[in-house]
Amino acid sequence: MELKSSKTFVNLAKAFSGECQARTRYEFIEYGARINGYGVLAEIIDKIVYNEFNHARMLYTAMQQASDTAIANVEYTAGYPFTEKWDLGENLRLAAEDERREAEVVYPEFERIAREEGFADVARLFRMIAGTEVTHRKIFTELAEQFESGTLYKKDAPVVWKCSHCGYEATAEEAWKECPLCKSKQGEVYLHLENTVC
Repeated sequence: MELKSSKTFVNLAKAFSGECQARTRYEFIEYGARINGYGVLAEIIDKIVYNEFNHARMLYTAMQQASDTAIANVEYTAGYPFTEKWDLGENLRLAAEDERREAEVVYPEFERIAREEGFADVARLFRMIAGTEVTHRKIFTELAEQFESGTLYKKDAPVVWKCSHCGYEATAEEAWKECPLCKSKQGEVYLHLENTVC
């Protein structure tokens, strides 16, 4: 079977569309964080936005390798979430749910179909993207929990807080409202996320 005439090819197009939409939805969240004074939170989300761009790039590349000529159109029907509103905390939670669905439902199904159709490389691509979406879900979940509980910048025990603008550090249970050195606002202090590298 040729990739271009397979269900896997259509699933590549669906996945490409999904990653492009996720990227844009997360850019909305990043924008909301930035305009509300959460610069470091916006930077974390921006890294996820860039990950989604690269997922789309790899899916697009896989599609292009299926044909020596331009692909004029790929017809398919698919559903995509339009759940996010203009509430930062809720959007972080909704993004975590979007990532859970991709990691646990969408990509495993696409991987299964690719394997059945004999496209091991594409199946591996779907599996690797699903693994990354698990990490994204963890990040969004923790950010949502800390945002909603008021613990982004307040902890139960002293931690090292560091200004992302000037590098000033201090150990305390709560980050400063304004950096004592460069006067940056609290939203520019690096965040503490458990079990996550950002």
